Amino acid sequence: MNAAQVFDKVVWSTCNVNCGSRCPLRLYVKEGKVVRIEPDNTGEEPCGPHEIRACLRGRGLRRWVYSKERLLHPLKRVGKRGEGHFERISWKRALDTIAAQLGRILEQYGNEAVFRIYGTGNLGGVVSSRDQLDRLMNLLGGRLDLHNSYSTAQITHAMLYTYGAKQTGNNISDLVNSKLAVLFGNNPAETRMSGGGTIRDLVVAKQKSGLRIIVIDPRHTDTAAGFADEWIPIRPGADAALVGGLAHVLITEGLVDQDFLNSHCLGYDQTTMPADIPPGNSYKDYILGDGPDRISKTPAWAAGITGIPARRITQLAREIGTAKPAYISQGWGPQRHAAGDQSARAICMLPILTGTLGVPGGNSGDREGPFGIAFPGIPVGENPVNTSIPCFMWTKAIDDPDNLTALNSGLLGKERLETPIKFIWSFASNTLINQHSDINRTKDILSDEKKCEMIVAIDNMMTASGRFADILLPATSSFEESDLCYQSYGMELGALILRQKAIEPLGECRTLFDICAQVAERMGVAEEFTAGRSNDQWVEHMYHQCRRVKPELPADYRDAVKTGLFKWARPGEPHVGLRKFRDDPVRHPLKTPSGKIEIFSPRLWDMAQTWELPEGDVITALPEYHPTWGDPDASQASPYPLQCVGHHYKQRTHSSYANNPWLEEAAPQMVWMNPLDARQRGIRHGEMVRIFNQFGHTLVPAKVTPRIMPGVLSLPQGAWHHAGPEGVDQNGCINVLTNQRPSPVAKGNPQHTNLVQAEKAGEDQ
Repeated sequence: MNAAQVFDKVVWSTCNVNCGSRCPLRLYVKEGKVVRIEPDNTGEEPCGPHEIRACLRGRGLRRWVYSKERLLHPLKRVGKRGEGHFERISWKRALDTIAAQLGRILEQYGNEAVFRIYGTGNLGGVVSSRDQLDRLMNLLGGRLDLHNSYSTAQITHAMLYTYGAKQTGNNISDLVNSKLAVLFGNNPAETRMSGGGTIRDLVVAKQKSGLRIIVIDPRHTDTAAGFADEWIPIRPGADAALVGGLAHVLITEGLVDQDFLNSHCLGYDQTTMPADIPPGNSYKDYILGDGPDRISKTPAWAAGITGIPARRITQLAREIGTAKPAYISQGWGPQRHAAGDQSARAICMLPILTGTLGVPGGNSGDREGPFGIAFPGIPVGENPVNTSIPCFMWTKAIDDPDNLTALNSGLLGKERLETPIKFIWSFASNTLINQHSDINRTKDILSDEKKCEMIVAIDNMMTASGRFADILLPATSSFEESDLCYQSYGMELGALILRQKAIEPLGECRTLFDICAQVAERMGVAEEFTAGRSNDQWVEHMYHQCRRVKPELPADYRDAVKTGLFKWARPGEPHVGLRKFRDDPVRHPLKTPSGKIEIFSPRLWDMAQTWELPEGDVITALPEYHPTWGDPDASQASPYPLQCVGHHYKQRTHSSYANNPWLEEAAPQMVWMNPLDARQRGIRHGEMVRIFNQFGHTLVPAKVTPRIMPGVLSLPQGAWHHAGPEGVDQNGCINVLTNQRPSPVAKGNPQHTNLVQAEKAGEDQ
């Protein structure tokens, strides 16, 4: 019996969240309801290369779409903001209210007062994307812009200051040409774990080459457990110190590539330093103790900071220095710290010192490079407002705008922010509360309605952030709308999925395009916004734009929909980042001011002299290790002696799908704790633990395991905040413990830098 005999229809859809995969799904529909989901099972023409098998998150979407938290009707806040009390209203009343408030705020404060908050809960759709809000606001005169991301601010800046480019890595399939892979905090087995993720390419590369893989991470991750030959635990935030110890061995034992350092780099030793910099400020001076701090960065010095024995640091340095080539890469965890800018730059020093970047089998120290197909997004036009804030600094733009400047907060376009945020658009984003640092402080800022005067949230679920909306609008899910989706980020396979509407919208849900079009009509820009097209006509229009990139796609859109899924393997050999520069640095200089790899960054040197930093923060021209406000102080008793990081969890992507009981059952929310720390506190596996610091408290069961190093807790990030009667979070939400103090250079998210205490929870908790 075939599917057509059992089900009313079978259509292609996608999992849209920001794990880096965008996996295709097959939806089986019976009597107007999705009753079964299967992953891609096409491995031959016309669909193309190998299958893109969705993970448990995508396969569990059916339970998520029909969740009890699903938003079905427009809602208006009643009572105080944040209390979570709403009344059901009509779409007309909701849209009239939004348009009136938007018009008032634009007239009273100007366009700089309107902000679309960062969020990645729906990155798969092309037409149903956050770009619709940007398109709408650009037609209305613009909005306060944002730069960076919560995920990658520090590493992006590190690559720009070092290499002059945001993405410099080799494809991960290039591991077949490597002798050794050293992965700093890189965990694709959990963060990109589907057949559409990096882990597939890592598995294939290891099978083909048999190379040795070392994972350096505070936690024995699934990547370390399943694919690595060795796990080296390290204290959080100590990566730059480890690199210092490794560099000392590489330099003193003659394992550096001196010719490469002389010809391609700025600032390794005095001979390659800028002429106007005083002597003693080169990288070699810093490592050997001839720099300003007069500290030799020996393996013994690094051991005291990292928790890694000096003998193992020495041995690892020799392995890296003699493996030709070694593939050095980092995930995004090491840079998501208080000094993450420095950690990311420091890790890049290993391939720079050994000259193993720009070659097959090597890497720049960056995260592995993806294979991308340059399919288009919807046109959003130009933003007439030039002012842009780092995306992590939005609470300051509400609460303390007068002190948000270029020199203390990374503001772009102006020296000082002139207008506070008064209106927030939030689409598919739990950043208002759940994904931003220091939830309790954020709640206080948002609860003051005299500060931000209007919050409009558009989402599928009643999230923790949705409770702070003034108007809350129900958006269609990927099951209830047609769209396009591109798969070309997490693996070496590009795909175009023509997502078909499987079921009618639940309740009164509407597409984001239709919502924005209705606001545009009320604001007098409907014709310009829609360009005379409906939502589905925009989908067809964007498909034909894709044909400009891939002309072999069917000319008839209806024929394309029948196939639904198109795949293309990466052609030729794996991409080698910085290869042209490596081969000929004169003809192909980098986009740094010097055209070279800037070990010493003159730009950062200047910033260190001019930027205004809080006490304890530093900006340095070299990739150095410096203690931060988040390091435990061993010299005195501390009320918060444990470091707490927040790893990305296979149960969800950030906070998306956190309310799916199937996934909660498969991977429950628990805090990882070493048996030594648990025994000291009388805590046993599975018991409820109270984790707390000066910012807040949370309750969560303990996972007592030797897979986390002593002195460190790991609390999976993204669990939905749920405050109990005393305001204590009941759900293991790490952002009640995190700090809104940004990293020094990128002004990025430091959410893995936390000092906490843990204790067994009382029965009344």
